[in-house]
Order: sequence, then structure tokens, then C-alpha cells
Amino acid sequence: MNVRIDRAAAGGTLLGALSARGESTAAIRVASVVLLAGLTAAAAQVSIPLPFTPVPFTLQPMVVLLGGAALGSRLGLSAQVLYLVLGIAGLPVFAASPALPQGALRLLGPTGGYLMSYPFAAFVAGILAERGFDRRYLTSIVAMAAGLTVVFTAGVLWLAWLAHPMAAGLDAALRTGLYPFLAADIFKLFLAAAVMPGLWKLTGRAPAPRR
Repeated sequence: MNVRIDRAAAGGTLLGALSARGESTAAIRVASVVLLAGLTAAAAQVSIPLPFTPVPFTLQPMVVLLGGAALGSRLGLSAQVLYLVLGIAGLPVFAASPALPQGALRLLGPTGGYLMSYPFAAFVAGILAERGFDRRYLTSIVAMAAGLTVVFTAGVLWLAWLAHPMAAGLDAALRTGLYPFLAADIFKLFLAAAVMPGLWKLTGRAPAPRR
């Protein structure tokens, strides 16, 4: 996989601010992409299967959104593409499941929409972070909520009409793919939104949002 990773991708992000303290090299950006892909895979292993839905409860969405905000749109997207490529190649990076297989077939199943949304969700959170949304708590909520909306929209629509072997329909998809997770994910969102402003304060580099 040939992913173009350049200096501009880290501009305006926490990674860019930290790199500005020393030499921002391609190696640092590549390592950041690999690390975020690894963290996404690790978060998948912390999963709770639920008896009334094929979609497990995992920590992945928050890792995806925080990683996208910290690395920026291009690197965040690249990390999630790498994660999916590793999963398609058969590495056990997806959530453990007695019913759903590892490998490419996982993307065709009921959780495929959520998984395939990760690059886009990271991109959305990252592009808002590049514009300063992650510097303050309220705007950080907006960035995280925008990314989470991408995850749920893709996941529910896939579950409703495209999931193999049988699509559930929109009403059933909402009941199994959105409603059971909404309260917990909103709570996690409020917690995650506090992380980025806190990290910016620790760096001592919290520029005002771009206008």
C-alpha cells in the first residue's frame, strides 16, 4: 500500500505541534500511522458481545476519532486504511467473535459498515481538528460528534440494506445498530472531547481556531 504522507498532513494538529519541538520527519509520521492502526486493533479486543445485536460494544470509535484529531485528516485516514488492510489480510485485528470471521469476510457482515466508516470518520475528526476544533471542549465535542455520526450512519445503513447474508431493514438496523449504543457512546464522546484540549494545554501550544 503506497500512502502519501507529507509534512502538510501534520500541520495544525497535535502531532504537528509536538513535532515542531524537534525535527518532524517522515519516520515520525509513518510511526504515528502504524501506532494508531495498532491502537485501533487493540481497542477491538476490548469488546462486549450483546445478545440482541450482532454488533459488539467496543472502544474502537473513540480511538478512531481521537487518533484522527491528534494526527490530522490524512494521517488519521491512512491509519484506518492500514488497519482495514491488515484485517483483510487475515490478521486478527477485528473484534473477536464466535459467529463473525476474521479476514475480508468480516467487512461483508453486519459490522462491515462500521469498520469501513473508520477512515472517513478519522478524516472528518482530523480535518476539524486541523481547523482548531480540538483546542476547546465545546468545539472538540462538535468534532467528535461529527466523526461519530459518520460511524453510526455508515454502520446503520450497511446493516439495514447491505449486510451479508441478510439485510435487516432500517427499523431493525436502528434497533440493533444505533439505539443500544447511543447513550454509552455519547457519554464516551463527552469524555473523549476533553482529552484533546487537555493535551494541547500540556504542550503549551494551543493556537486559536482558524477562521
